[in-house]
Amino acid sequence: MAIETTLILFKPDAIEKNLTGKVLARFEDAGFVVRGIKMMQLDDASLREHYSHVADKPFFPEIVAFMSRTPVIALALEGESVIDKVRDLLGPTNSKAAAPGTIRGDFGEDVMVNVCHASDSPEAAAAELKRFFKAGEVFAF
Repeated sequence: MAIETTLILFKPDAIEKNLTGKVLARFEDAGFVVRGIKMMQLDDASLREHYSHVADKPFFPEIVAFMSRTPVIALALEGESVIDKVRDLLGPTNSKAAAPGTIRGDFGEDVMVNVCHASDSPEAAAAELKRFFKAGEVFAF
């Protein structure tokens, strides 16, 4: 199993409901290590880049409105097979389909209001980490 680093974005619903500590504890309790963390306000350009795969969809303005409602927290998380394991901890994107005991099953509401974004592949993780963290903001120790 490979050691990987993934990107997690704590979405506005997690910020508004004060869930960041509870969710971060679940990640750390699973054996993952925080390598970088910061709060930021996402602008239209960064949201358009991050959600480029749906930027032409009619629901894209809703994503922009939701994701810019509050700052988000970007997290660089490291561990063995962290990309797949974090997605298992989160549960499916649609919180309504997520089992109790998963993060989205316990705290999410629907397909957009679902606590966290998590990279879905090593390639996506590399691109997303570069998008949200500058050189020197992700630490190896």
